[in-house]
Amino acid sequence: MTKQIPLVDYLVLGDPPHLVAHECTACGARYFGRHNACAACFATEFKTVPIGSEGTLMTFTIVAQAAPGIPVPFVAGVIDVDGTSVAGNVVNVDPTPEKVNLGMKVRLTTFPIGTDSEGTEAVGFAFEPVG
Repeated sequence: MTKQIPLVDYLVLGDPPHLVAHECTACGARYFGRHNACAACFATEFKTVPIGSEGTLMTFTIVAQAAPGIPVPFVAGVIDVDGTSVAGNVVNVDPTPEKVNLGMKVRLTTFPIGTDSEGTEAVGFAFEPVG
């Protein structure tokens, strides 16, 4: 079996894969990645909480130009997952305004990014339409 590592610390490659956030214990604000203090209330205590795997596409853009080697066009969006905003690409959909819609239901998916010389596979996440 290939060893896998998540591309970001807040992706958990469990069964099923899921995201985790740091939630401020004082006000409930959620953040991905490490924070020394809450941007909403300045408290310094956090707990790790799982984030759901399905959500609603709240805003998006169809990216037509990117760094060399990155295939375009692709859809970059912000997904509301049970009140937590998650930035991520939307995959497995034609990247056109006719196929991508505000309010569409999406779910978390993972995909291989690449493999290093020792055979360890990096895994990223995105969202795909439900149904």
